[in-house]
Amino acid sequence: MQRILQKCPWLILLAGALIQILTGIPSAWGAFQKPVISEYGLNEQSAGYIFSILIAGYGIGCAVGGFLQDQYGPRKAALAGTVLLCGGIALGGVIPQGKAWLFYLAFSIPVGLGSAFLYPAVLSCAQKWYADRKGLATGVVGCAMGLSGLFLTGFISLFTKGIWQEKGIRWAFFALALLTLPVCLGAGVLLENPKKAASSNVKKQKGCTPKQMLRTKNYWLLAAAVALSTPAVQLFSPMLVEIGAQRGLAEGQALWAVMLGSVGNAAGRLTMPMLSDTIGRKKTDQFLFVGLAAFSVGFWFAPGWWMIAAYVCLCVCYSGLAAVLPAFSTDLFGLAHAGVNYGLLALGQTVGSLSFPLLADGLGLKNGRHLLAIAAAAVGFFVIKAVQIPAQQQLSGGGAEKP
Repeated sequence: MQRILQKCPWLILLAGALIQILTGIPSAWGAFQKPVISEYGLNEQSAGYIFSILIAGYGIGCAVGGFLQDQYGPRKAALAGTVLLCGGIALGGVIPQGKAWLFYLAFSIPVGLGSAFLYPAVLSCAQKWYADRKGLATGVVGCAMGLSGLFLTGFISLFTKGIWQEKGIRWAFFALALLTLPVCLGAGVLLENPKKAASSNVKKQKGCTPKQMLRTKNYWLLAAAVALSTPAVQLFSPMLVEIGAQRGLAEGQALWAVMLGSVGNAAGRLTMPMLSDTIGRKKTDQFLFVGLAAFSVGFWFAPGWWMIAAYVCLCVCYSGLAAVLPAFSTDLFGLAHAGVNYGLLALGQTVGSLSFPLLADGLGLKNGRHLLAIAAAAVGFFVIKAVQIPAQQQLSGGGAEKP
């Protein structure tokens, strides 16, 4: 396998893209939520927490999956993630009505963990094969993850509005599990780290251990920035169809927000890492936090299709921040422990995805959610500004900061 990958390293990107196109349930949750509410007898708040706990599980899973990737290699981490992901999706089809807590345990947690085991395995592996073009590797794989929401929205619609609508959401879960299992298993087998690093890249393979990283100010700043990036999209993703109806859109039109948001996710994940290769990770992240704040204002007040346009722009900024993070992490902390270090940074997503919805619900915020999203993005800008770039990176090329 190593010989084949040395000749065709693009196979790693292909395998990663195939995996990520099937793991974007969070991006498509707006299409899942209404059928889940109807079929399982849940209220909107309970269904929203299915999404929040899934994202929280994803953040925790990135840390655990990163450790597995670093210790046992990307293949084993990806195969373990596939089992969790497909198992959770399949269990979603058999959960009895009115059991929201069982949905959290049987669906949200394993799907979140499984998706997260796969993501750092793919990204860390791709970055090691493309050590001099980390932004490109991150962008290609991230683009597939962004398009996943578009694919899954169409897939679920076949069972809720399309040719198999009599089957319903339960059969959609079964069919998705059956599709995901062979694709992710087959692609996961291809994942393998390069055995020999070129002499010019030896230094890049060194870096902070997780314990060393946790002692740095930069870690806590980046983790906080990840948390602060979540509310602009995650507070509203489960409610898109409802918000669209309030802004004058029919249900079918409101679903375009979910699908076009996926296109925005793909665009952000593809373009922002490559932009960061040119102008630097820090400047890119600051630019994206400004975008989150500005488009959050637009999303708050925009009617109809303008609301969808604002949401798409939010998705570009949010996914761009997520896509730049792995490269930013390896710039600051090295490649040697890239998987687990990235996973520990992703814990910020767990904190953000749980704390902001709980804060909004606890304060009784409805329209105030928009204000919360704007404030978080503004704080995120200054948090990134406080990140200190090592002097040697300021003088190098690529994604390093220019003085």
